[in-house]
Amino acid sequence: MNGSDLSDCIHAALPTKERVIIYDGDCPFCSNYVAFYRLKQTLGPIVLLNARDYPNLVRAFDQEGLNIDEGMAFIIDGRLYHGPDAMSAMAAMSSESGLFNRINATVFRHPRLTRFLYPILRAGRNATLRILGRAKLSGRD
Repeated sequence: MNGSDLSDCIHAALPTKERVIIYDGDCPFCSNYVAFYRLKQTLGPIVLLNARDYPNLVRAFDQEGLNIDEGMAFIIDGRLYHGPDAMSAMAAMSSESGLFNRINATVFRHPRLTRFLYPILRAGRNATLRILGRAKLSGRD
């Protein structure tokens, strides 16, 4: 599969192609993160996709070397951000209204800091999924 196949798969899953966050809906951290985020105030409508509802999309990302277990995806205006880059891009575009967004913006607008912290956040996600008895998206450990 090539990048255009991934793009076709993404577009087939989406009601709109402009602003999308793909996350793990079984992960309480991921679900709460996208729920509390106020990107809609800044960017307008955003499609939130629980990757567990789109196994073909997860496989398409996997085949492109972008494992959704390793990080959420943020697509805006045709550009794809993954993992720490997704968090930095969202932080740079979000409003600073509310405590959550102010903290998020302060920490994650700095790509180097985000790349440092992201593996720690991912390890917490993986441990939480194990404790809750939930499988990873890809079925791998």
